[in-house]
Amino acid sequence: MSLTRKILPAVVPALALALAAAPARAEATPEPGRRDSAAVTVVVDLSDRMLYVQQGDSVVRSYPVAIGSDAHPTPTGSFTVRRLIWNPRWVPPDAAWARGRTPKAPGSPGNPMGKVKIFFQEPDYYIHGTRDVDSLGQAESHGCVRMQNSAVADVARIVMENGGAPRPPTWWRRVLNRVTHTEEVRLTAPVTVTVRE
Repeated sequence: MSLTRKILPAVVPALALALAAAPARAEATPEPGRRDSAAVTVVVDLSDRMLYVQQGDSVVRSYPVAIGSDAHPTPTGSFTVRRLIWNPRWVPPDAAWARGRTPKAPGSPGNPMGKVKIFFQEPDYYIHGTRDVDSLGQAESHGCVRMQNSAVADVARIVMENGGAPRPPTWWRRVLNRVTHTEEVRLTAPVTVTVRE
């Protein structure tokens, strides 16, 4: 049994179970900037309201998501993840719907970002965690893709491992336990995210 599987379950059970169940990194990791048929990619299907993690042509994980509303649609196309932020703060965007809203600190109950945000179209579109699990399967976000916190942590770990930014168990303990401590991760091999209708 790995050290991660021994330590994390006692630390944050829901997130630890999701992280321990994540698949191993792709067998053949391509050189940074180069993709092959076994590359790990993320696909968001707006009509299914699902996020799929694929390795080559095989789906290895699937999760329900909330997507953008008709007034604030989620952008479609092919994007690359270059960075993630664990325990992010929330800063209201410069948009009409956010007028009068105030920034929220990491871990704040009013922070809509959840455990981690994965940038797929900067500066304002992310795959991020949410406490509002009733929104999953719905089209009611402001364009972002929302996931249950344990699910987005699972996806973020897979993205990091396959994007050239694996971390040791001590790092995972710290980032999962210190909810007010923000941690930015940059990938050396960007991971593709495809958002389709």
